Amino acid sequence: MLRPITSQIIDSSAFTHAFFTRQGGVSEGIYMGLNVGIGSNDDRSHVYENRRRAAGYFGLQPDNLISPWQVHSADAVSVDRQFDGERPKADGIVTATPGISIAVVTADCGPILFADAKKRVIGAAHAGWKGALYGVIESTIVAMESLGSSRENIVAVLGPSISQKNYEVGPEFVANFVGEASENQRYFMASQKQYHSMFDLWSYTVDRLQKSGVQASCVNACTYENEEQFYSYRRTTHRSEPDYGRQMSAIMLKD
Repeated sequence: MLRPITSQIIDSSAFTHAFFTRQGGVSEGIYMGLNVGIGSNDDRSHVYENRRRAAGYFGLQPDNLISPWQVHSADAVSVDRQFDGERPKADGIVTATPGISIAVVTADCGPILFADAKKRVIGAAHAGWKGALYGVIESTIVAMESLGSSRENIVAVLGPSISQKNYEVGPEFVANFVGEASENQRYFMASQKQYHSMFDLWSYTVDRLQKSGVQASCVNACTYENEEQFYSYRRTTHRSEPDYGRQMSAIMLKD
């Protein structure tokens, strides 16, 4: 059975949304559960069945559950139908078209769902550290504005992602953020490992959303520490496992 997480700040009368967990899927082994990662080495038939189940949550056929080819960029695309041919390389996706669900997939990075109930525009963004630092949040908001949205009407929710106590980074990582803005130092605390730090992706993302002029919150669910619910790239890396699954976050504008 699918057991997605939802947020009360996204208007349920206008939108259907879901931060899917790994529960309710058919994948096996290290991918156990609802692995929707086309880029994983999981059995293709399992991945497509999992995506079919996610689409079914929205009452849709799988082709109407639309996600871009994520590349850790700051780019966002606008859609009004399923992709014709190869998916565009982007990490934000927006629409004002009812009856299609837009989605991103993650495994520690930050999935953000955006909703403007007044103008009836939605968005989704894959905000890993690169995307968040270099502008995918702002690009997604601008793409929503191009469809008539106003940022003061937008609510945004950061879904399950890695928490600060599990996100250790090296000095070059910190330098990237502090080089962009000295005040970014506040998102790091000392690690037990010399010259390393712990990064607060949750606070950084929510603060950046709020600075962009939208209402923002976080579901406060850590992908790394809850193996039963979530896939985690970092957990897989620490275990030297060969691959990892991905969970999906999606939103649909109702008719």
